[in-house]
Amino acid sequence: MHLTLVVPELIWPEPDEQDTFADLACPGLCTLLARSRRQQLPAQSVEATLAEFFGLPVQPPYAALRLAGENPAPAAAAGAWLCADPVHLRLHQERLLLAEGDRLELALDEAQALLDELNRHFAEVGRFHPACAERWYLQLAADHQPGGGDALPLSAVAGRRVARQLPETPDLRWLRRLLNEAQMVLHRHPVNEAREAAGRPTINSLWLWGAGMLPPRLGSEFTGVWSDDALARGLARCAQAAVHAPPVDAASLLRALEQHGRHLLVLDALQRPVHYQDAEAYRSRLRELDRDWFAPLQQALAGGRLATIELCAPTAYGLLTWRSGRAEQWRLWRRPCALQATALALAKGAE
Repeated sequence: MHLTLVVPELIWPEPDEQDTFADLACPGLCTLLARSRRQQLPAQSVEATLAEFFGLPVQPPYAALRLAGENPAPAAAAGAWLCADPVHLRLHQERLLLAEGDRLELALDEAQALLDELNRHFAEVGRFHPACAERWYLQLAADHQPGGGDALPLSAVAGRRVARQLPETPDLRWLRRLLNEAQMVLHRHPVNEAREAAGRPTINSLWLWGAGMLPPRLGSEFTGVWSDDALARGLARCAQAAVHAPPVDAASLLRALEQHGRHLLVLDALQRPVHYQDAEAYRSRLRELDRDWFAPLQQALAGGRLATIELCAPTAYGLLTWRSGRAEQWRLWRRPCALQATALALAKGAE
């Protein structure tokens, strides 16, 4: 069995931050990393990383692919789609900070009321659909097909400063106009007025990204994909790979895996803590990942239950990949080092 493990934001992006790294014990992860071959490539989003596993080029149609992974999909995935995710933008030191939908405690009835108004206003452009309270889509009308530009995926900007929401390119002029009008519709909506009166963050913008049509069947080396991420599930379904919910721990996964095959597992528990600079949550969740996943998987690899592990981590240091087989895990002279030492070495390599 071969396992590819995707863990976005695996290593805290501030290598000198003593409070975050102090006494942060993760022996399973550190052993696995020390006895693996590392590759450090330029930074890219987790969405781009997943798309590459399925042979997709630059600017994949993330919206249509993510829609295919929803349970259930809000509509038939025909035509061109955009992710139109609800966000909150606030001005901080002359720059905009973005908070994504799942940080806003947005109720489904609030989302539906906002979307009903957007659909009344933009009937000629297309139709908005909610997959859940925090993930929205826009199905574009036939005469509003996407051009050649696109915005960054939401994961690349969540919790961070953004200079602008859409690139200043001519082919996105219509989309910038749509965004500006959508912001005005959202600003005056009773849902936002009530949220503001209650001291809650408003949904004052959309993040429009991932335009395109669902591609024909994708190729993939994976026999199974284990994830609750909608994009990962959609990619797997388009490649006709088996889709599974992620198990609670490595022991459950190993019991469920077939004796042979290649499997993709996505664990995104560290993504939100890093995006929103919550060091305590990062430390807590990394310890849990080490206990439930990294340590038992390292032991399974050393014991021969797994043939190879590829650990792939989109981070601020770049796209990091560690690859290892059983024999490498028995190179006992390659002693684990503290995670902060790894972060410092990565930061130096990314300069």
